[in-house]
Formats: sequence, C-alpha cells, structure tokens
Amino acid sequence: MQQIYAVDPALVPKRRLPTGAELPAVGLGTFGSDRVSPEEIADAVEGAMLAGYRHVDCASVYGNERQIGAALARLFAQGIRREDLWITSKLWNDKHGEENVILSCRQSLADLGLQYLDLYLVHWPFPNFHPPGCGVEVRSAEAQPYIHANFMKTWRQMEKLVDLGLVRHIGTSNMTVPKLRLLLADARVRPVANEMELHPHFQQLELFAFVRAQAIEPIGYCPVGSPARPDRDRTPDDTVDIEDPVIVRIAERIDVHPAVVCIKWAAQRGQTPIPFSTKPSHYIANLRSVTTPPLTAQDMHAIASIDRNCRLIKGQVFLWKPNQSWEDLWDLDGVIRS
Repeated sequence: MQQIYAVDPALVPKRRLPTGAELPAVGLGTFGSDRVSPEEIADAVEGAMLAGYRHVDCASVYGNERQIGAALARLFAQGIRREDLWITSKLWNDKHGEENVILSCRQSLADLGLQYLDLYLVHWPFPNFHPPGCGVEVRSAEAQPYIHANFMKTWRQMEKLVDLGLVRHIGTSNMTVPKLRLLLADARVRPVANEMELHPHFQQLELFAFVRAQAIEPIGYCPVGSPARPDRDRTPDDTVDIEDPVIVRIAERIDVHPAVVCIKWAAQRGQTPIPFSTKPSHYIANLRSVTTPPLTAQDMHAIASIDRNCRLIKGQVFLWKPNQSWEDLWDLDGVIRS
C-alpha cells in the first residue's frame, strides 16, 4: 500500500556533502530536556517519519535512544527503508576515553536497532559532564579545559568508527573556529558537519562562514530559540526569536507561525535546522516550510539585521574552574582558554 505523506520526502531539499552523501535539509531534534518523556519523543519520531521526515538527530545523553529504536523498528515494519533515512547520534562527554568511543557508539547502535549511523558527532569538545537536572553552578571534580592532544585521541577513535563501517560520517558539535582549525590540521577523516546553536538572534557569522568555507555542514540546533530548553540555560538577558517584530511581521504576511519563518530563514541561509516538537501540526509545518515558496530577498535582509548575539545554551556546567565565566568555553577572542 502506498504511503500518503503530509510532505513528500522527495520534495525536501538535500545538502550534498563532500562524500557525495545527501543530508535532508531539515531534521527532527530529539532533545526533550527534562520536560518531555522518552516515550513521547519516540512517538514524535514515528509520527514525523510517517509525515515525511527522513532525518533524525539523536544523542546518547538524551536518554531516549532505546525508545526511538523501537519506533524505528515499527517504521521499518511499515515499509520505510533504512537507506532512505539519515540518523545522527553523538558521543557524550564521559566517553571521550580511547577505550570508550567505539563501545559508546555500539551502544547507541544497539539502542537504536541499527547496523550503522549516517553521522556520529563528538557532542562537546570537553570531557566534562554533569549529573542530570543539575544547576549552572555544578563543576565536575575531573573537569578540564580543551586539550587538543586529548581531543585528537578521541578523534582517532571516531575515525576508526568510519574504518569499521559503524558510521558513514563523523563530525563535531559546539566547536569554535580556533578548535576546528586545530582539528582540521590533524584529522585523517575530516568532520563533515558541526552542530551549533543557530537562530535569527544568534547567527554566529564568523563560525558559520568558516564551516561553510571548509565544506563542513552547519547543523543548527535551537533554530526557533529553544523555548523548552532547561531552566539552567535561561538568563534574564535572553531574547525570544519568535516574538521579534521582524519575524512576526513576515509570519503574518505569509500566514504561518513565526517558528516557520525561523526554519525557512535557516534553510535558505544554507544551514540544516533540527527543530524539536512532539506536536504533529508543528513538526509538519516545520518540514513543509522548505517545500513552500521561499522568503523574499527583503525578508532575508531584514532577518540578517536582527542578530542580537544572544547565545541561549551557554554550557556553564562544562566549565572547569569555580566562579568561571561561560564565555571561556567559546573562545570569543580567538584564544582557547586553559
């Protein structure tokens, strides 16, 4: 029986990677913070795939890969083919040790019920981690700054995953230009993607231009400003993209939710957004955004002008010293902090 999709997967644009592989230009995020259960997220994955999605962004630390794996099994039983999907997972910070990388990937594969991943990312460039539900003041006793020699030990194991056929591509997440320069100089297998916070109020012009110039795909998380992010990532100075008057005016003119404008802008700009939603009307609208008429040049120019440099996911829990500023994680002056 032919599947009737809300959005025909064939109409969703693809990003061609240097390997020749094609990455669907919109994916479904699966980070539910502490607000959405693993079962709800797995149901959303199943519903989104049946609606036309072919790209899912997972991570071991999200605590829902086993449930998503069960949803994928149901989808395969309904005739959706593994080779038509793009599935990403990520190596968590406490698995950077050389003996842990391959084991962690194999665990994600087992939980997801897959033989291979299309993309496997190093979730953060630091081996620092934290207990679930902690506040921003928490510091691991073993926390340390970015040490390139140690990161390269992790990366060599990531490269082995490609050699073993367990993953098709590897990449990074939450990296900066100085860190990526070091990695690109030393990598045998280059990263094909960097997952990074990207939305109209945080456009990351320098990093965005750098990864595009290096043929690294910018995969954008928080593409509509992450209204459901953890409480520890909320600060008084944060702004709300979907309430910006420019975004609202465009949304009213084309008769869509402001979140859809953010997704359209992201895809037209040349990044791959991975919005998260468990509501069918929302995730279908997000996917449909890239199959409907584009924003005008005037719209794109107007959105370019509202960048507020408002980073929402500051990463304070990955710092390595007491009373340290979150800015030290991000090499804002081009210098890697030690």
